[in-house]
Amino acid sequence: MNQYQKWLWERLAEKTVENLKKHGFDAHFVQSSQEAKDLILGLVEKFDSFGFGGSDTTRSLGLVEALRGKNKTIYDHWQQGLSREQDLELRLQQGRADCFLCSANAIAATGEVVNVDGFGNRTNAMTFGPKKVVVVAGMNKVRPDLHSALARIKEIAAPMRAKSLGMKTPCAETGFCQDCNSPQRICRVTTILHRKPVMTDITVVLVNEELGF
Repeated sequence: MNQYQKWLWERLAEKTVENLKKHGFDAHFVQSSQEAKDLILGLVEKFDSFGFGGSDTTRSLGLVEALRGKNKTIYDHWQQGLSREQDLELRLQQGRADCFLCSANAIAATGEVVNVDGFGNRTNAMTFGPKKVVVVAGMNKVRPDLHSALARIKEIAAPMRAKSLGMKTPCAETGFCQDCNSPQRICRVTTILHRKPVMTDITVVLVNEELGF
């Protein structure tokens, strides 16, 4: 990444963090993945059980391994060889864990956090249940306003995610959303956190890198 892109993202992050804080979120901006990892591990040290949404970003930071190394209980449905029943149980436990870690599909500089799910385990867990929720996202996911944040999911995040999962959807084939009715459609539940949920403590960590889809 060149210095001018980093500078531009820094300016955008200042505005985004300010507005997230106005909306009740605990918000931070860091320069690197390592800084984000260190910050998050410090924030969640006191908790014993952790749920992970289907997030490349949290895993790229090495958070699963780091917490397992501290003998924490991990609910992660990305394990290999799970039965359907085991997968379902892990997704349910994610919303009952002490702390839930995930990313976002898009964040608006006006202070909203936007996600689209296929199952709904992530969108449920990040709004109610865990004592603490941490959302970590690269600055590539930040858009100027809510409208453009929603457009990012449709135009960028969803097609790339569907492709990465090997889904048989129109967007995974063409790269363009067709608002399909495919059985493997991953865009089924949309949540917009306009403000921090009343009973959920949420930290948003923005990283001055390109992370995730």
